[in-house]
This record gives sequence, C-alpha cells and structure tokens, in this order.
Amino acid sequence: MLHATAAQARALGLHVCALHVHHGLSPQADAWLAHGQRQCADWAAAGLPISFHARRLSGAPAPGQSIEAWARGGRYQALAEMAATQACGLLLLAHHRRDQAETWLLQALRGAGSAGLAGMPRAQARAGLVWARPWLDHPRSAIEAYVAAHGLAHVEDESNQDPRYARNRIRLQLWEGLSEAFPQAEASLAQAAAWAQQALSLQQEIAAEDLPRWTDAEGLQQAALGVLSAARASNLLRAWLLQCLGRAAPASLVQRLLDELPTARTGYWPVPGGRLQLYRGRLSLQPLGPATVVAAPEALEALDLSRPGQYRSAQWGGYWLVQAVAQGGVAPSTLAALSARARQGGEQFLSHPQRVARSLKKAWQAAGVPASARHGPLLYAGAQLLHVPGLGLDARCWAEPGQPQLSISWHAD
Repeated sequence: MLHATAAQARALGLHVCALHVHHGLSPQADAWLAHGQRQCADWAAAGLPISFHARRLSGAPAPGQSIEAWARGGRYQALAEMAATQACGLLLLAHHRRDQAETWLLQALRGAGSAGLAGMPRAQARAGLVWARPWLDHPRSAIEAYVAAHGLAHVEDESNQDPRYARNRIRLQLWEGLSEAFPQAEASLAQAAAWAQQALSLQQEIAAEDLPRWTDAEGLQQAALGVLSAARASNLLRAWLLQCLGRAAPASLVQRLLDELPTARTGYWPVPGGRLQLYRGRLSLQPLGPATVVAAPEALEALDLSRPGQYRSAQWGGYWLVQAVAQGGVAPSTLAALSARARQGGEQFLSHPQRVARSLKKAWQAAGVPASARHGPLLYAGAQLLHVPGLGLDARCWAEPGQPQLSISWHAD
C-alpha cells in the first residue's frame, strides 16, 4: 500500500508519510524498524515523495487485558498522534478482504451484535483524521501479486503463527478447511459484514430520532421502554448508554436494564466510574468521585461516635463529623454502639416529633435534598434508624432538652 500510494502521490503532487509503530513484542521488532527506514530511504532516493516516522510503545497490558487489545489500542493512538504531528488528514490502512472476513467470524463467535459484525469500516472520521481502508474488497492474493510484480522486499510477522491469539487460531486451524468446504467463504463473510454495516447505520439513524424525543438534561425517560417496541427500546437504551459512558455498554447491563426498568420505581445499577440511578421516571448517570466507595448492601460497620470529632470511613468513602449542640442532638451514650448500613428500602424517617414518619424518598423530597446528596451510609442504633445523609438525625432519637447531646453530619469525599 505504501508503494502504490507513493507512486500515485508523485503524479498528484502530494507527500506521503510512512507511519511505523514499534510494539516491542517481537525479537525482530528492531529489525522491522530498520527495514522500514531503509526501504523509505531507498524510495525517496528514487524520487518517490515519502518520509518515514516511527513511534515506540511503552507500558504493558493492564490486568485482564489481552496483548492483542493492548497492542491494538496503543498502535491506533500512536498512529493518530504521528498523523497529527505531520498534519496528515488521511490515514490509509492496508486491511484486505480476508481480514474483514476473519473479523466477522471472530465477532460472530463472541456473540456480537450489529456493531461487532459490521467489522471494519471502509472510512471513518475521528478527531479530524479520516481512517480509510481502500483494500477491503481486495483478496490477499491480489496484494501478493502486486508485491511480486514490483519486486518489493517485505517482512513476514512470525507472531502470525502463534496460536495463542484468537485471530491466528482461525487462520491456522479453521480457515483452510472452511475455504475447501466453501470456496466463497471469504467473499461471503465480507459481504455479511457489509450487510451488518447497513443494519448498524439504520440503528444509528433511528437512535438519532429517538434520543431527542426520550432524553433530556435529566436523563432517559423510563416511559420510553413501555412505549417503544422491544428492539427499538433496546436500540435507544444502548445509544443513550454510549453517550453517557463513552463506550458500548455490556450486553448483560443492557438486558438487565430492559428487564428491570419498566416496572421499577427507583433503583441503582453500577457502571464503570459511577452508577445509573432511576428517580422520578428518569434514568441518569451519577458519577463517583475518585475516592468514593460504594459499599455492598449487606456491608456493616460498627462505630463508636460518642465523642466530638471526625470519624473517617474507608469503607464508605467519607467521614462523620460529630459536634456538641444545645438541642436537636443525641445523647452521647446512644452513639457508643452504632452500625453503618446501606439503604435496603422501606426505611422510615421522622424529621420532627410533631410530624409523621415518611419513607426516605418522600423525606428527601420534602427537604429538597438533591439526588447527589442522598448517597452514603445510614446509621443505626440497634434496630432504630438514627441518621440519614442529607436529612440528619431521626427525631425519635433526639435527647431531652438540657441533656448533653451531640449532632452528626456525613461528608462524602
């Protein structure tokens, strides 16, 4: 591709930047870098408008991340950065029809939806750079014929023979038999990817119509899931989650929301970096601070808050501030043996002795406490709810006038 592009660029008066990524994974990586430098220098000397640029990857895969995923992410980031440095607006990738067919097969074996089965797009614009794959319709044999016709020196990546990688297992263990049984397998699977791309485009167009109708600054309207068809509701939910999370949501999360949201009154669903919250018919994303910890509902923490001061809780990601007050507090002896618990549902809170106890939801609403201030542990003295974040002390626990007493407030990190 580099040779063909440079040959055309000379006639068009354009300059070509060859971008090479040194992954540091192969013992031959340094030799590949030297080969690219030497090849481009020779072509430039022969009059082709070409320059060579390289970037070495650093770091290592994160825990649980495959080498393939780490290398792919690092490679694409390095290519984008080098292209930006050289003021390039078009980046050409040499993926061919076999690559597209393998991608479709891999995604199908993973149970992917339209987005995965669509494979690699022919062209895609991201951050001012167009990523294009002009050879997706060409078989590998056509590229091999071009290399032979022009006598081009090239490198074979020995890692292509390593069966640890999923794509290589398809190539080494499956592809030959598949092609013998179905000679048109490569073309057929690549065509299947093209059909999936059309289906994905249609889903995106429908989502573009539904998102303004069913979402606003407060989140996604719960009613949409009862009005739209199951397929359209799923499409809307996945599009909204993509906007919120910046990545495609796991299929398990989407299915759980589709199952639970239509009949839920309130609820929380954990997601990376925060949690989804259903409140007043709106599903919204509530980000978590970098130090915030969401404890499991069954988690308990024994506490003695019987003296003024700050009491930090690593489990809950914040601290209780205990202060002496003249009224509206609790007797110190009451605070000597407390437990911190997550909200279970059904709790009742009494804001004043002359009022009636209300559910936490109604008590928060009556007090005008925003959703962002309703998180944190509930404090209990035995079986009696004593303190609620955003509401304070339950009036049933207040000390008698004239007695020594303490107030409590919860401060999340």
